[in-house]
Amino acid sequence: MNPTQLHAPLRAGVAGVGVMGRNHARVLSEMREFDLALVFDPDAVTAQGVAEAYGASPVTTAADFVAGGLEAAIVSTPNRHHADLSVALLEAGVHVLVEKPIAATVADAQRMIDAAKANDRVLMVGQVERFNPAVEAVKRAIEGEDVISIQITRVGPFPPRMGEVGVVIDLAVHDIDIIRHLTGSEIAEVQPQLARTRADREDTALLQFRLENGAIAHITTNWVTPYKTRTLQVATHNKFVVADLMTRQVTEYFGQQPDGSYSTRGLMSWPNEPLKKELEAFAHAIRTGETPAVTGEDGLRNLEVALRCLGEV
Repeated sequence: MNPTQLHAPLRAGVAGVGVMGRNHARVLSEMREFDLALVFDPDAVTAQGVAEAYGASPVTTAADFVAGGLEAAIVSTPNRHHADLSVALLEAGVHVLVEKPIAATVADAQRMIDAAKANDRVLMVGQVERFNPAVEAVKRAIEGEDVISIQITRVGPFPPRMGEVGVVIDLAVHDIDIIRHLTGSEIAEVQPQLARTRADREDTALLQFRLENGAIAHITTNWVTPYKTRTLQVATHNKFVVADLMTRQVTEYFGQQPDGSYSTRGLMSWPNEPLKKELEAFAHAIRTGETPAVTGEDGLRNLEVALRCLGEV
């Protein structure tokens, strides 16, 4: 039996029920580890609709959400509200999973980390791609290998509604985290190339990195490609691993011979829902007191690299 099943469900809430918040509400409502009790959105119709769909109560103010007697909360509001709401929740004794990026500024991220420590609460950051079975398969495949390079492509069409950030904060933060996760190393150098074509903020970015361990990495991301692509390629001294993060197909190329021939094999990628795995990890950290899978410090470092790419640090 899963140890989390031995406990009563954690009284949980979701703050901000746009696309990602709705997904959190849906998955939480299906999990035995949580009891989805509250849904907060300043738009009353939105809050009511999502709350009714998943058997929760709606609130329309942050104050009511913080005072709602929660044990665990998902913060998926716009970035600029992450820090104030998360700190208020942590100070009220609520464990927090905050959507990426952790906050709008490094100082805000540090405030959140400090509040979690001061109140002995879990602060986890929602870098959901870490829980993508394809990323997990790549991580297993390169265990013990020296990574030479990582290439990630994350492109797609222009979003129907422009948010408050460009592609670096909205998309590349996923891949900055993947690079740090796969290498176990921090990003030392950044060489960004940014372009704006249809928006007030960058909608195309080519980002090059050198890591402290000597590996190099490159991210291609944009909102100008008419179709979605999410690919990851990792070169080590002994193998080359390619993953499609959407189909979750992972292939390993290895054993290259002097004549240029090589062997290939498909790697097992389990059909898990990444968001559910992420929320299970959040519940596990709360129940056990173990360090969460993606820490506040991880979120701060990912944000800091993204802001360096934008010239804002």
